[in-house]
Parts: sequence; C-alpha cells; structure tokens
Amino acid sequence: MHDVRTVRAPSMLRLAVASLAGTAIEFYDFFVYGTAAALVLGPLFFPTFSPLAGTLAAFATFGVGFVARPLGSVLFGHIGDRHGRRPVLVASLLLTGASTVAVGCVPTYDTIGVAAPVLLLVLRFLQGLGLGGEWGGAVLLTAEHAPAHRRGLWTSFPQVGPSLGFLLANGVVLTLSATLSEAQFAQWGWRVPFWAAGVLAAVGLWLRSSLVESPSFLGIDDHARVPLAEVVRDHWRLVLLTAGALAVGYAIFYAVTTWSLAYGTERLGVSRGVMLTCIMAAVVVKGSLTPVAALLGDRYGRRPLCLAGCAAAAVWMFPMVALLATGAPLLMFLGFLGAMLAFITMFGVIAAYLPELYEPRVRCTGAAVGYNLGGVVGGALTPIVATALVEQGGRVPWGVGAYLTGVALLSLGCFALLPETRPVPMVVAEPATG
Repeated sequence: MHDVRTVRAPSMLRLAVASLAGTAIEFYDFFVYGTAAALVLGPLFFPTFSPLAGTLAAFATFGVGFVARPLGSVLFGHIGDRHGRRPVLVASLLLTGASTVAVGCVPTYDTIGVAAPVLLLVLRFLQGLGLGGEWGGAVLLTAEHAPAHRRGLWTSFPQVGPSLGFLLANGVVLTLSATLSEAQFAQWGWRVPFWAAGVLAAVGLWLRSSLVESPSFLGIDDHARVPLAEVVRDHWRLVLLTAGALAVGYAIFYAVTTWSLAYGTERLGVSRGVMLTCIMAAVVVKGSLTPVAALLGDRYGRRPLCLAGCAAAAVWMFPMVALLATGAPLLMFLGFLGAMLAFITMFGVIAAYLPELYEPRVRCTGAAVGYNLGGVVGGALTPIVATALVEQGGRVPWGVGAYLTGVALLSLGCFALLPETRPVPMVVAEPATG
C-alpha cells in the first residue's frame, strides 16, 4: 500500500485556497466565452446570419464546450484514478488556459471566412475538455484531504471558484464596455479578457505547484485498469441519476448569466452594463452563501438541501422570467437572486455529495462524468432552447419559465432516487453505490 499522508489544518487551508484559485481561473476562461457569445461573437463570426440566427450559432459554439466536458472528465478521470488527482489539476489548467488565449487570437469571418467559426468551435471544444477535468481534480483533492465532519465546508472553497471566475470575467467585460466605444469593443476590446487568461493560468500553476497527493488515492492498492469501464458496468445508474439531478443547476445558472444577458440587451433594449451589474450582484450573493449551504450540508445531510433547492427552483422560474421581462434593474436583480439562492442550496453541497457516492478507485471518473453530463443536459441546451422559445412567445417569455420548471422537476425526481450520504472517512475504499 502507498504511504498515506495526513494534512494538518493550516495545510488544509492552503489546499482549499489553491483549489479555489484554480477553479476560479478555469471558470473565468469558460465564462468569458459565454459573455462574448451573448454580446459580440454572432456578428463577428456569423455575419451572414440574421441577428437571431447569429446569436443561436454563437450559443451553439458555446454549447460545444459542454459536450466536450464529459469527454474531458473521461480523459482526466482516467488520469486521476490511475495516476493521481494532482496531475489532473496541472494538465487541465494548461489546456484550458492555452485554448482560451487562442480564442482571443482567432481572426473574424471578414478576415479568414468560414475558417473563423471552425477555429472558434475547435478551441471551445478544447476549453470544455480541460474544464471537464478541472472540477473533478480540484474537488476530489480537497474532499479526500478534508476531515469527514467538515468535508462540506472545505469542498465549498472550489465551489466558490465558479462565482469568482464569473465575476472576474464579467467585471473585465464591464470595465471594457465602460471605457471603450462600441466599435472599439467589437474590433479588439472583446479579445482582451481572453488574452488575460494566460496570466491567470500562470498564477494558477504556481499556486498548485506545492500541492500533495490525495490520501485516498495513496491508500488504494489496486487501481482501476480502465476506470470508465468500471463506472459504466457498476455505477451506470448512479451516473445517470447524478447527471439528471445536476441539470437544473446548470440550467438556472446559464439561463441567468448567458441567455438573460442576450435577451435583456437584444429584446428589451437594456444596456449591457445594467444587465451585467444585475447578474453580477446576484452571483456575489450566491458565492457569499456557498459556505453557509455547505455547513448546513455537514449538519443536516446533503440530500435534504438538494431536494429543497430543486423545489425552490421549480416554484421560482415563472416569477423569475416575469421579473426579467420588466426590464427594471431592481426587479431583474430580485428575479436573478431568487434563482441563484435556489441554485446554491443544491450546489453548495454537491462537491461533498458526489465524491461520497463513489468508491475511491473510480471516484475521479464517476463523479466528474456525472457532474459534466449534467452540464450537457442543463447548460449546453438552455441558452439555445430559451432563445428559440422567446421567438414563439410574447413579451414575457413564459415558454422559458416552463422549460426551466420542467428541468427542475426532472432534477427533483433524480435527487429523490439518490441515497443520503453521511460524512465518512475517505482514506479507505467504500462499497460501490449504484
């Protein structure tokens, strides 16, 4: 057996902060593309399309990143289960950072024609591939070091990362929008956030250079030869249930942060700055309350919070779209805030819940595949479906509310079929579930 190392509290804090920084940087890369897709990529890379078709095409390239994420979780999950969680963190950060910088260098359609959207598609795929490995590596390294009774709290650190990444990405875009003219932003300003990813990736690699390997991985005598094969054979039901359960979180988040940005600016005539400010304010509250939800999960269990979050989402989606349709900043913020509170009630505990559902020898693959398949169901389709549904309705996009409510009910049913997990030590192998 490998020599199992333990981590004292100060080291645990350093590990959690490094995981948070890494996920923030990688999700910055992912989110900055979503913001660009909502604002400028349609006219620049699909100029022969109508405005609606151009937005849909830009969102389609956005969705490719989600399709790539499960493939990334298979690739990096294999590395994580065979060779350790730590190598995953370095490789995934390098891949995502490099592909994001490259997006900022792609010439537009006017310069190289159809090759422009093709390159955009390839780089977005590589972005998704890297992010598919990031979440599993960062969360598992933190979860498997953390003491059982505080696993939810410590794993909430990497869960705060997406909020910070989103705020950083949109803060950069908001600053550029306020300081540049529309022509300057469309000509070169939109590229700056992508170029900044290179600096952030270098910082992330430095922070992760001193991390030690997970004690659960070091404690495994017999590593899975082909982790995906074991997951499909022994845990297929669990993977499908977790994917369905997590779909609503992705649907909510990208309805608020990506689709509503395009809807508000294009259909309601609200300024880019106002929309970004309303969305960012709601995300600030979400990020701030993530540790609170995690502590509640440590005390009362993971599943009750997930069920409560899903139920709240199902109730709130119609009010959210009604408040959005007013175009009034305060009312839009309240709509987004309710959605984000429902979201974080679930996702604040997911980083502890998913690793607890899988045995150590296939945990990196199983948890990451389930998590990222949920992104395909909820995240990839939502901006596309919502944009199409808006065209079929009136001023208030009730069809979008119905779609999001349906996804929430699907996830509620999946969470109801999942078992509760109680905080248990993760150094030794646990029985398979599923």
